[in-house]
Amino acid sequence: MTYTTGPRNLITDVAGLRVGHAQDAVLKSGSTVLVGDVPFTASVHVMGGGPGTRETDLLAPDRTVQQVDALVLSGGSAFGLDACSGVADGLRDQGRGFNVGTVTVPIVPGAIVFDLINGGDKTWNVNPYPALGRAALDAAAEEFALGSVGGGTGAMAARHKGGLGSASVVLPDGHTVGALVIVNSLGSVTTPGDRHFWAAPFEMDAEFGGHGPDPSGGYTAPDASLKEQAMGLHAAKGANTTIAIVATDAPLTKTQCHRLAVNAHDGMARAIVPSHTPLDGDLVFGVSTSVAQPLDAAGYAPVGAAAATCLSRAIARAVYEATPEPSDLIPTYRSLTS
Repeated sequence: MTYTTGPRNLITDVAGLRVGHAQDAVLKSGSTVLVGDVPFTASVHVMGGGPGTRETDLLAPDRTVQQVDALVLSGGSAFGLDACSGVADGLRDQGRGFNVGTVTVPIVPGAIVFDLINGGDKTWNVNPYPALGRAALDAAAEEFALGSVGGGTGAMAARHKGGLGSASVVLPDGHTVGALVIVNSLGSVTTPGDRHFWAAPFEMDAEFGGHGPDPSGGYTAPDASLKEQAMGLHAAKGANTTIAIVATDAPLTKTQCHRLAVNAHDGMARAIVPSHTPLDGDLVFGVSTSVAQPLDAAGYAPVGAAAATCLSRAIARAVYEATPEPSDLIPTYRSLTS
């Protein structure tokens, strides 16, 4: 079978979705929002031991609310959850939300990564994240940047500067699957030696350098963490999480969106070693933009498999596209392989 990326190789190849970023170079942090032209079906699955979330309980398959207006991926740890408030305020001004009597309430779940000890100035007097969330919503578009932007501005993986990544794939039946991710992991995205990505077998069109799989093989663990060396072991142990969204235009129920998120975690484990540790808050949101008759189990299977490989590719792209700044604590991927 023939698989291709979407025209942008971004999650916005799923029609009806837009992504916006806002960041502050001095803060060395930012926020990213995924918003739909109309509400979309969503669920979530958490596999990390230390998640930071807002409104994720309502995404369980048995909860009343079936669709949401936006999802937020932000830096800032617990402070960054307030980016969701800024997005909700913006959506309310647009008249978007869940109708309860005479009131309209935007539904904006979100998740955060810890980037408070990354070389940026965090001595704010007023929490900056509501404004960053609002600005990210205002910037939402089909085209958006990758790397050191939005919620990935100050992210760090074990051996490289982390970042924000995205990828897409078009299935033979015409359905599109896309992924969006912030990589701030305890684990490494590269095999020992820093050149080859764990995700290399899934790469399409040399999207993260085209170096191919590591010919050595036989690895159990990556090289020692530069993140831990730079931050101190104790600090680095509490400063990890990879958060992602996988989306499709295939028609899925809320329960199937939950399964989509579960399947996508396979892609995280293939691209980051180790992943899903007690010291990460790893989670994935699963999204469907279609309200057509849902796929049956056989029809769903290729979509779930594509979500996993697409997330692997997005993780590698996040690190590959990261750019250096003077206050960085660890190097970018390209600076180590150039």
